[in-house]
Amino acid sequence: MQRLLLPPLKTLMGSRSVRLLVPRAAPRTQCGCSCVIRCPLRPGQYSTISEVALQSGRETVSLPSKAAERVVGRWLLVCSGTVAGAVILGGVTRLTESGLSMVDWHLIKEMKPPTSQEEWETEFQKYQQFPEFKILNHNMTLAEFKFIWYMEYSHRMWGRVVGLAYILPAAYFWRKGWLNRGMKGRVLALCTLVCFQGLLGWYMVKSGLEEKPNSHDIPRVSQYRLAAHLGSALVLYCASLWTSLSLLLPQHKLPETRQLLWLRRFAHGTAGLVFLTALSGAFVAGLDAGLVYNSFPKMGESWIPEDLFTFSPMLRNVFENPTMVQFDHRVLGITSVTAITALYFLSRRIPLPRRTKMAAVTLLALAYIQAGLGISTLLMYVPTPLAATHQSGSLALLSGALWLMNELRRVPK
Repeated sequence: MQRLLLPPLKTLMGSRSVRLLVPRAAPRTQCGCSCVIRCPLRPGQYSTISEVALQSGRETVSLPSKAAERVVGRWLLVCSGTVAGAVILGGVTRLTESGLSMVDWHLIKEMKPPTSQEEWETEFQKYQQFPEFKILNHNMTLAEFKFIWYMEYSHRMWGRVVGLAYILPAAYFWRKGWLNRGMKGRVLALCTLVCFQGLLGWYMVKSGLEEKPNSHDIPRVSQYRLAAHLGSALVLYCASLWTSLSLLLPQHKLPETRQLLWLRRFAHGTAGLVFLTALSGAFVAGLDAGLVYNSFPKMGESWIPEDLFTFSPMLRNVFENPTMVQFDHRVLGITSVTAITALYFLSRRIPLPRRTKMAAVTLLALAYIQAGLGISTLLMYVPTPLAATHQSGSLALLSGALWLMNELRRVPK
């Protein structure tokens, strides 16, 4: 982060565009003789390259310059990268069934892992009191417990890194006056969402620690809470990346034709479809639905399996029936690839800048790579490395969709 932020900071401090406001030289008028009379300075008359200054009884301070915007944009780009890392690490934690190994949540206390044999045994005894050990891992050794504990510990600690990456620089930029009114609102919303994300993560874990009488099913977290946790992380990632791209990439002045308007709307709809497909993956993971039918393109021997509507009422099947959940994820994935393909061919019919064309090609390539990863994960019975790569691919696909949307965004008049 130092390498990304310090050079622009030096540029910012040395730039003429961010100098304190100085009085503009008063206009000179000729009086008919050889003397030159300098007119008095009118109140509020200043010389500045940045935006209009805020004036009050206190010192006059200029609003953020382009150099400051680049610093903020790079900071949010780093933040979106940390969120992507948290999503990927969370997926691996889920795939290794490590998420329920830490049965307590303390913001500061749990930052120090057990160091002695006695502390590890105490932590292991806590885990043994909960359903996952009693039903699934009753033969687990202390060494095996350490592995899943460290997986969950890494995920939680990375979450704290994400929080610090947002909150500390945000406070600094706010104090320095590098955030305009609109950006302050965005940054405040992002920092609030980070805190909410941490609380939602613990709320999700609690659902897997609860005792369920007369149930011998594999203990797992609620798929609804898992989807909420992933969904809020995806919203945080998309909002951070979108804001970063808006600050760092210069806008194209595209002709506002009817074709461009339709392409822009279609790009927005496609991005929403990609987001919904990624979110549906949380229900697949939460119900282990990837292990129900491991064939493609058919599900078993038929295109539409017979057990799609086994739950009552019918709406429960969409969120609680593993067969229906996998079927929905397949349909959404195929629809997303089809929409992205159509979007690419539509973009070919409009004269677009080179960077915009590159964004469309990149999105198309990512879509087919992601589809290939998904099919391979299914056919190979969800191996952890391949499944984690598939989950990472959803973030890459979202990034590509946001990049293209940013390229096509309307230039404000």
